[in-house]
Amino acid sequence: MVDQTRVLEFVDAALNGHHADAIRSFYQAEASMRENLAKPRRGRERLISHEEPSLARIQAIVTHPPCNLLIEKDTVLIKRIFDIADHNGSVRRLQEISMQRWEGGLIAEKRFFSDNGAAWAPAKLA
Repeated sequence: MVDQTRVLEFVDAALNGHHADAIRSFYQAEASMRENLAKPRRGRERLISHEEPSLARIQAIVTHPPCNLLIEKDTVLIKRIFDIADHNGSVRRLQEISMQRWEGGLIAEKRFFSDNGAAWAPAKLA
């Protein structure tokens, strides 16, 4: 069973903009991450090597507090909103649900669900 305090520490890392560091601190070495129907990426180092360039391509990201946070045994569901500004100043809002399977206080598997067509609605940075 995942510890609620540990999950909240993970959520706090994202809220403070430490997305790549959250992968370092909260994912197992062999963790996987999958977006919608895409093939999963596997391995913490590969996940970090994907996250860091993605963050470098944007000007800013604002992670809102979770809309919903559910913890059941080793499964965590989080509904989140991100406002992401590109280098041209255009801001888009992404709403997603992430489903995580935790083992030993770390994320073993994470899958994101979003409607990419509707999820990237124009927005203003908070």
